[in-house]
Amino acid sequence: MERMQRERETIVSMIELYCRHEHKQTELCESCAELKEYALFRLSKCPFQEKKPACQNCKIHCYKPDMKKQVKDVMRKSGPKMIGKHPYFAIMHIVDTFRKAPDLPKRTKKKA
Repeated sequence: MERMQRERETIVSMIELYCRHEHKQTELCESCAELKEYALFRLSKCPFQEKKPACQNCKIHCYKPDMKKQVKDVMRKSGPKMIGKHPYFAIMHIVDTFRKAPDLPKRTKKKA
């Protein structure tokens, strides 16, 4: 499975677990659905793509502060549950935390 696809599936699984246990929902509530869409959008814009490190090791912090706070809460509360529900994603997320962040991508100047 490619890195970015795994990253998308991991964050979606974590948000679903979080919402199910914290908000007692079978379907994603509005705020969790919003967080999911935001996280997937940010992943699609990640300049590192397949070389992406774990967000905690990244040199670029692309989440807005309020969304970063929400996703940290999701990870803190759903992370331990991931081992039982989605062991592959949980283990690979741990492995990814050992990845060294690549150098920042070079920006290209647009010609007028």
